[in-house]
Amino acid sequence: MYNFDEIIDRRHTNAMNTDGFRNYIFHADETMTFPYKDEEFIRMWVADMEFATPDVVIDGIKERLEKRIFGYTRVFENSYYEAFANWCMKRYGWTFDKNQLVMSNGIIPALYELVDYICKEDEKVLFLTPSYAYFKYAADFNHRKSVCSNLINEDGYYTIDFEDLERKAADDKTTLFIFCNPHNPTGRVWKEDELKKIGRIIKRHQLWVISDEIHCDLIRLNQTHIPLGKIMPDYKKLVTCMAPSKTFNMAGLMLSHIIIREESLREIWLNRHYNFDNPLSIAAAQAAYEKGEIWLEELRAYLDENFRFTQEYLLQNLPKAKFKVSEATYLAWVDLSSYFEKDENLSLFFAYRAGVLLEGGDMFVQNSDGFIRLNLACPKSVLEEGLRRICEAVNTKHNEDTSDQNIN
Repeated sequence: MYNFDEIIDRRHTNAMNTDGFRNYIFHADETMTFPYKDEEFIRMWVADMEFATPDVVIDGIKERLEKRIFGYTRVFENSYYEAFANWCMKRYGWTFDKNQLVMSNGIIPALYELVDYICKEDEKVLFLTPSYAYFKYAADFNHRKSVCSNLINEDGYYTIDFEDLERKAADDKTTLFIFCNPHNPTGRVWKEDELKKIGRIIKRHQLWVISDEIHCDLIRLNQTHIPLGKIMPDYKKLVTCMAPSKTFNMAGLMLSHIIIREESLREIWLNRHYNFDNPLSIAAAQAAYEKGEIWLEELRAYLDENFRFTQEYLLQNLPKAKFKVSEATYLAWVDLSSYFEKDENLSLFFAYRAGVLLEGGDMFVQNSDGFIRLNLACPKSVLEEGLRRICEAVNTKHNEDTSDQNIN
């Protein structure tokens, strides 16, 4: 049994989670002050975990350290490909040719490059909203126009508006679809019939598609992830992005897998993308894929319980909140629009009034007003305190607003 209840102090490790929140969330520097000390915050924002990286990963790094030289490194050993390919085959019944696999320091930098490689200057990038903001940032960075197709929210359960998606895909200038599978922030695990409909739209309009599947391992115990590449086995204009970073809490090791089917795009990548791989990251990832499954299954069970607890707690203490347990990710997507005005800065509100760091819906492009995203990958005691503070702050505000209305 692994101890997911352990509280680990991440201060003084240059962690984004503890030291980078002012700049990332509030676009401010260290002069920004709060009624809470930094160490008093409950941190439920950036998408890494408050759990220790699994022992097998740490042991893999230690074993590599014993080699004592850390020179220029790339993935050459076939054993690495076999570890990752076997993981994909065992969990998803899907694999890929070794020559299609290229490495990146992360999926975000890969998106920034791929948008440039794929889209001409007057072409557009399509994605579903609410959206992970870096899909839009990748388009913006390359001066490409982004096109959003709003998901349909039915009492907290999101579905794709296929008519709208088809209409926007039909634009001759729309050449790239960035697809999040499973979806962040809503947590949807797209089902086979949905993926087949998406596949037909992609084929009909000959879109390039980047399928960001970074959350594919972090699904509820009753869910099944289906790679888009499995649904579209012969479609060449597909790029699949996966990584061990979210799964095994090793995002700082900066290693991701980019699976590029189309040979000419792969050649462009190999000619223009210049990086070496961190030898410790390679060892860590290979150890994770070879030996990390037991840890992952225990983690998933712990996360399922955190989601169950969150749903029950909100129901009892914030009855107007709308929340459905995410099918994937460790991120809860909570609708608080019944309690707040549309333009309320929720990240700022909860930082000042609750001492909780979280991301408001305004950080997810559009179709997300009044929402907050909560990172539930934390010890149960931390989660309980975070939810207590959130509910207390909202209820206090609600009572104040009601009192003001009665006075008026």
